[in-house]
Amino acid sequence: MKIAIINGPNLNLVGTREPGVYGSETFDAYFQKLRKEYENIDFDYFQSNVEGELVNEIQSADKRADGIILNAGAYTHTSIAIGDAIAAIKTPVIEVHISNVYSREDFRKFSHIAAKCAGTISGFGLKSYLLAVESLIKNI
Repeated sequence: MKIAIINGPNLNLVGTREPGVYGSETFDAYFQKLRKEYENIDFDYFQSNVEGELVNEIQSADKRADGIILNAGAYTHTSIAIGDAIAAIKTPVIEVHISNVYSREDFRKFSHIAAKCAGTISGFGLKSYLLAVESLIKNI
């Protein structure tokens, strides 16, 4: 099984950015643990702060992955283009958020991508990614 993890803006700063919200572990360190835990899964990882690059990566991952885990960051709440990219592909996408977006600012409570995704996982810290992997394993 091949899973693409795609992270959006500012997620390269996890571990140092607002540790009270996002924790103190870097995504790279967590990603290595995830790879070790699921040695039988071939993971791709991509992060960009640029909306168009995320759209391109979603389209590209459709050709090579069995499932996509997407944390679009702030683009979740603003990007119709990313929502359209998800709707245009056949590969299932799980929307992931590290924090519980529903307990934060009002603008974070709306997602332009949720309706196009197979599901949404929010608020379990970096373990949200693990829950998304488990969901893909059981539902693909």
